[in-house]
Amino acid sequence: MSTPIARPAIEALRERIRRLEGAAGRRRLVLPFGLKAIDRHLPGGGLALGALHEVAGGGHGAIDGAAAALFTAGIAARLRGRVLWCLTRQDLFAPALAQAGLVPDRVIYVEAGDEKSVLICFEEGLRHGGLGAVVAEVARLSMTASRRLQLAAEGSGTIGIAIRRWRRPAEAADFGQPTASITRWRVSALPATPLPVPGVGRPRWQLELIRCRAGESADFEVEACDAKGRLALPSGLVHGPAEKDIGRRRAAG
Repeated sequence: MSTPIARPAIEALRERIRRLEGAAGRRRLVLPFGLKAIDRHLPGGGLALGALHEVAGGGHGAIDGAAAALFTAGIAARLRGRVLWCLTRQDLFAPALAQAGLVPDRVIYVEAGDEKSVLICFEEGLRHGGLGAVVAEVARLSMTASRRLQLAAEGSGTIGIAIRRWRRPAEAADFGQPTASITRWRVSALPATPLPVPGVGRPRWQLELIRCRAGESADFEVEACDAKGRLALPSGLVHGPAEKDIGRRRAAG
């Protein structure tokens, strides 16, 4: 004869299942990019809030790394509330983030000193629940760490963005390892938009969505974030006849 299971044990098991499922059974709030070419590839039509996302530069150099940071700043700029930005050393250029819409008085910088401390601050910031976004610069992100961050983001509803920043080329191989993030992006700098007069046009990026849970991979040629954090399609693509090809172009070479 089997022994009946106590009701508290059943309730505890149900609670554990709910935590493991997280927000999967609920409709997730999203932040649209406002570009149909991108939003149609994302479940719900935008970037999931209350979730973990990853962003990296397309190459190992400073230019692509800066593009990844500006892409992240543009996302954070379009959200309400303060932004916690965790890093190991003070080498961010605040005026550049402001040009992407993320003004200095909205950002709380935490110089944690090492990556272990950055991850601790990242998780605590996500669990706080009173922030618009939490950003952390890390070279490595294990499955265990990413699951903790994903659960923290789901619990508070705050978006978390891990900028995968490498100081050595060998560290870049870790970006191919699986994590619990909802999306994974790669940003590469392209030649600026041509102007009809001498001068420097709006920067362009090759934006690659290389992983999307419940969605498809894609890549896009976009103009960099403006002063409100918004991306744009280059005019040649906006007015071109082959709209269906937008999001599947790769930079030559």
